Amino acid sequence: MHILPLFGLIIDTNLIKTIRPILSEKNLVAAKKQYGALIQLFEQSEAPLFSLRDRLCAALRLAIGQGALAPLQRLPSSRLLAADLGISRITVEAAYGQIEAEGYITRHVGKGTFVSVGAAIAAMPKVSSKAKTLNNHARYSEANPPVVLSARGAAIIATGGCKEPLTPLPFAAGSPDLRVFPLKLWRQLTNKSLRLKGEKLLGYGDPQGYLPLREAIAGYLQQSRGVACHAAQIVVTTSSQQSLQLLATLLIDNGDPLWLEEPGYLGARNAFTSAGATIHAVPVDPQGMNLDANLPIPRLIYLTPSHQYPTGVSMSLSRRIAMLEYARFNQSWIIEDDYDSELHYDGRPLPAMQGLDHHQRVIYVGTFSKVLFPSLRLAYMVLPPSLVEPIIQLRTVYDGHSAQLMQAVTAEFIQQGHFAAHLRYMRQLYQRRRDHLLEQINDKLGSWVDPLPTAGGLQLAVKLPSGQEAELTRQAHRFGVITPPLSPLYLSAQDITDTPRDGWLLGFSALTPPEITAAVDRLALMQQHLGHDK
Repeated sequence: MHILPLFGLIIDTNLIKTIRPILSEKNLVAAKKQYGALIQLFEQSEAPLFSLRDRLCAALRLAIGQGALAPLQRLPSSRLLAADLGISRITVEAAYGQIEAEGYITRHVGKGTFVSVGAAIAAMPKVSSKAKTLNNHARYSEANPPVVLSARGAAIIATGGCKEPLTPLPFAAGSPDLRVFPLKLWRQLTNKSLRLKGEKLLGYGDPQGYLPLREAIAGYLQQSRGVACHAAQIVVTTSSQQSLQLLATLLIDNGDPLWLEEPGYLGARNAFTSAGATIHAVPVDPQGMNLDANLPIPRLIYLTPSHQYPTGVSMSLSRRIAMLEYARFNQSWIIEDDYDSELHYDGRPLPAMQGLDHHQRVIYVGTFSKVLFPSLRLAYMVLPPSLVEPIIQLRTVYDGHSAQLMQAVTAEFIQQGHFAAHLRYMRQLYQRRRDHLLEQINDKLGSWVDPLPTAGGLQLAVKLPSGQEAELTRQAHRFGVITPPLSPLYLSAQDITDTPRDGWLLGFSALTPPEITAAVDRLALMQQHLGHDK
């Protein structure tokens, strides 16, 4: 017998060797059969990743979770398990103590150590990334049942969502040119807001929106868009999409009829579909949506009257008046999405439809994402007085309020005149880019690409040869050009408009003239490759 002093203790190094002979061969076989899986799991774990104690804890959890150690089954004593594993009894005691604290086992003096009732269920979620060393993660994943969504959740997922491109590649639609944004000025205004109102702006905000920003928006809309409003009617949101989602939640019940432009904005269709609306596609012609008295009376009518998305047409004055009268008579709500009316290039745009409404049936929606920058996450609604308080209450259930700091900076940007100056510059810049794109298309793609008239906006709709949209889109992608197709913006199965479904929506605002030229040249090369002739 060899005796070693260790931290003041006398340890018999031959003690482990004397334990096994106490058991008969028959009892030894029975014991190994009972907890042999535990020994195997311990031996298979990777020593460099764990201490001996952690390895044993993981093996015990896993053996209980897999059912190798059944509820109420007696475990070997710490002395016996230490002998089988070739580790110290102190390590086993530490491991037993840990998993007892976690509820996997119970220990009774004079009786032994037992697996707890229900411990197998508790063990499974405990399997972490370490369990891959014990080869059990995949088995647990396979046993996981599929997720069951609500009917509304499934409807939202089925729409495909609303995804914007992260980078403005040619010709991804809908992005402003961030390279020309006055970032230095914006930084100065941000620092000023933090210096003067920092603590207040870091706290919770008004769910209706930062009052100075609402006042600035009201003044701008009155002067530039002819909107009849004041700050108390405005609610600031994070995006026009959130505005539509709030309105759909507040005003739509399952099965309610809703009129949507055909073709129309996919984000609006998603918002209203998720709310359970029954959508009726209403044709758009050169004068805008054509009112159809044969359709069911709608709860909501969604319009982009100043610059129809995606065709680019403006709703005529006579159509606007007829639509307002129809909504008044039938107590329908009209949502006027004025998403990019600030970017009008040819002549002056018609004033907002909301300014013609004398019966409080129009809800006006706008956004700063297109005229400032997308990550600002600020938009707004101008509501009839009867809807203001309900929308504010609903907003508190969603995200509470928009970021106060960005609201304060945007208010300063507008009030100091920088917003108007920035818009003037953007109009000039984007008009030149639109004109350049039209010239390039007419010169190089005129035999098979036909642009639709557009007086403004960030993108240009073009028609393609009938039945070739999908193939041409795929080929354009091969040549390094993104060409968002028009056909997904149609809801009905049959073509009910004068505008062919096959086409592209080409974004030009974020591209310089050389970038536009290079992209059109690639499309022309594709044309030669495919052998298209007029």
